[in-house]
Amino acid sequence: MPQINILPKLLSFVKNNVVMCVALLAAAVTSVIVPIDSEYLGYIDLKTISCLYSVLAVVCALKNIKFFYTLAQKIVELFKNARLCVVALVYITFIGSMFIANDMALLTFLPLGFFVLNNTNKQKYMAFTFIMQNIAANLGGMLTPFGNPQNLYLYTKFNIPNGEFMRIMAPPFMVSIAVITLCCIIFVRPEPLEIKGEKVNLPLGKTMLYLALFALSIAIVFRSIPYQIGVVVITTVLLIADKTALKKVDYPLLFTFVFFFIFAGNMARIHAVQNVFSYLLGKSTLLFSTLSCQVISNVPSAILLSQFTDNYADLLIGVNIGGAGTLIASLASLITFREYTKHNPNKAVSYIKQFSAFNFGILFILILFMIILRNC
Repeated sequence: MPQINILPKLLSFVKNNVVMCVALLAAAVTSVIVPIDSEYLGYIDLKTISCLYSVLAVVCALKNIKFFYTLAQKIVELFKNARLCVVALVYITFIGSMFIANDMALLTFLPLGFFVLNNTNKQKYMAFTFIMQNIAANLGGMLTPFGNPQNLYLYTKFNIPNGEFMRIMAPPFMVSIAVITLCCIIFVRPEPLEIKGEKVNLPLGKTMLYLALFALSIAIVFRSIPYQIGVVVITTVLLIADKTALKKVDYPLLFTFVFFFIFAGNMARIHAVQNVFSYLLGKSTLLFSTLSCQVISNVPSAILLSQFTDNYADLLIGVNIGGAGTLIASLASLITFREYTKHNPNKAVSYIKQFSAFNFGILFILILFMIILRNC
């Protein structure tokens, strides 16, 4: 019998799911330090996992009928020069992240950015546009509880009222809009262009059905409907209407949350960690949470640090603006890097340099703004 070599497949899986594998390793290591017991059952926040699953499933269904592609294309076709076109692409991603989560917004609109620039011979703006779309996704999603995965978790854990959530995030959100818009105006010239693309006719029945499911998923996030009911309804309808949408859900992201829940729960039970984190967060929750994102990413930072502080306002801001910075500060940034290098494999180094310059520049502005705001 021919021998099956599973090593290449395993390496490919790890490469495509680095964050999940790191989370699994972290959970496994801490499980050695803190032996498995009955307290593990309380680690995993089923409501957060259920809300995230519901949103991802419906978004996949809408993507399958090219709803977001069609919507974005119609908006982009209204603009006739490179500057306005890039601004439109960035704003579409910015707005999309508020409703369909930052990583899903990028997976939806980065291909559109490539299509537009590649078919109008404006490839010179490709890296800049991808970087601005990435920053827009990370920072645009901060305004809503379901815009970023860490938002959904903190919103649920601390039971933050809807109005208070938006009041907390409004100041950095507005500054982000202003800075991103200014960057697009400065670095992209108003060169004329013509956009041509395939016309897509949306199936009216499925479009209305999926939009209704999307509204249901949002209602689950806002606690208007029990998440158990929402998950059953969404799953059942999609099993009938579009099974492929359920297959395309980002399950590694869901498992990443599960593993980080275990890791964070174990870390919170280690006394030495409790003392160190409590001390650092007591000095400045905003700064420490922002710095933590640069090393272990924003989602695990939110899950871990939430075990050691009740200052959810500064923690919420920190793990959102902290998504800007290093390439690993946000899962969304890794998605953008993967998409860009797929089209430009020889420009990875130059992309990282440009990415770092814009991200750290915007991060510095946001931190400085929040410090000044806190001291006023």
